[in-house]
Amino acid sequence: MGWRSPHLPLLLFPLLTLLVRGVMNSGFRICAYNVQKFNMDKASNHRVLHTLTRVVARCDITLLQEVIDSDGKVINTLLTLLNRGAERYEDYSYQSVSSKALGNSPSDMQQYVFIFRTETANVTDQHQYERKQSFVREPFAIHVQSEKTEIKTFVLVALHTEPSQAVQEIDRLYDVFEEVSNKWNNSNVMFLGDFHASCAYVTRVDKKNIRLFTDSRFSWLIGDKVDTTVSDQTTCAYDRIVVYGQPFLKAIRPFSAKVFNIRREFKLSKSKVLELSDHLPVEVKLKGSAHLLQATPLPVLLSACAMVQSFLSTL
Repeated sequence: MGWRSPHLPLLLFPLLTLLVRGVMNSGFRICAYNVQKFNMDKASNHRVLHTLTRVVARCDITLLQEVIDSDGKVINTLLTLLNRGAERYEDYSYQSVSSKALGNSPSDMQQYVFIFRTETANVTDQHQYERKQSFVREPFAIHVQSEKTEIKTFVLVALHTEPSQAVQEIDRLYDVFEEVSNKWNNSNVMFLGDFHASCAYVTRVDKKNIRLFTDSRFSWLIGDKVDTTVSDQTTCAYDRIVVYGQPFLKAIRPFSAKVFNIRREFKLSKSKVLELSDHLPVEVKLKGSAHLLQATPLPVLLSACAMVQSFLSTL
């Protein structure tokens, strides 16, 4: 007579849960967020800082723009909260890499800051583009290595364009691509940030003069019709993510590039979101290195668990 443990479903459930969770959570998330004058005043606002912490804690790497932090206290405040050991963030520790202060006006000097999980990413080098005549806030690049991603090494390039010069600055990212890909002998390059690449700043006609649009090797992952703004009065794809080449494109989770709507996901009022920024974060996922879970569809995993249960029930 067959023997079946009354505890078998309870024994199988954790296994099923782990398999499903592995499929759902596999991937490496890269995010970009224009925090709009993120200075000590904002960092001292508990509600604002808490919301920003929740945004950053979702991502393996986050690019923050418009950071005003001459003495490092602003980002240290954010890192302290991320690394405090609270239950929500205890699985990861975070570090940052910052550009120098950039801009044409002493009253508006901004930094690019990459915040990353040390358990999933390693920033092996950084590079500040220095052809100042080409940009108001010159792009800042990091070289990243990760055993958690299928592609292993890649380059992230940050840019926050000057709105009135958006067309020229986006086009000059082609020159930045050549510089950083040669520097690190790595053409797996991703550009991300607030490009102002929409509405009145970059029109359909303007795209003919932008090499990142005319060269088919560059893929724009955030589409022209996406709204990256908080205001109900605008529908503009200002914030973008662009990758070079088929190898990098194939290493990206299909349809993972999107806007993270803080207002909806965190159930916040528009006024509270605007305390942080008038932009929304954008994100994309790279394929994870766990090939078995990555490649195995959920129905197959469910069938496997059912087969295991059926087999054990005959013992």
